[in-house]
Amino acid sequence: MLVAVSVVGVSSGWFGGDDRQDVVAARGARVMPFDLEATTHRFVPNAQGGLQSVVADVPSDREQVALIQQHLQEEAAALQRGDFGDPAQIHGADMPGLAALQAGAGRIDVEYRPRDDGAELTYTTDDPVLVAALRDWFAAQISDHGQHAE
Repeated sequence: MLVAVSVVGVSSGWFGGDDRQDVVAARGARVMPFDLEATTHRFVPNAQGGLQSVVADVPSDREQVALIQQHLQEEAAALQRGDFGDPAQIHGADMPGLAALQAGAGRIDVEYRPRDDGAELTYTTDDPVLVAALRDWFAAQISDHGQHAE
C-alpha cells in the first residue's frame, strides 16, 4: 500500500522560512551534480519504508538523467554503508528522522534502480521505528526541496 506524504501548507522548509529552501538549494548544488531547476525529487513512503526518485523534468535530457543515475547509485552505496553524510550536509545533521536512520542503517536495505528519466532508491526495513523515521525524513526533504520535490 502506497501512502503519499501530504505537505499542503508546508512550503518553506522544515524549520521555517523561504530562506531555508534557498540554503538547501545552495548546499544541494555542492553535493548533487544535477541541476535542481531541471529535476524533481519524489518521496513516497510505504509500509516497508519508501521510494525516493529523482527524475529529469525533460526525460530526453540525457545529461541530467546520467548525472541523476550516477549520483543516486553512489548514494545507494553510501546509505547502505550507513553513510548519511550527503543528506546531512544538505539538510543539516538535525533533520527529522536522520539520527534514527543513521543508528539503524544496518537494518535498512537500500536498492538503486535506474529509470529512463532518472533513478530511484527503494528503502526497505521491517523495523517500525525506522519506517517512521523514513516517513519523517521524506517529509523533511519534501519541505526543504520545495518546488523541486513532490
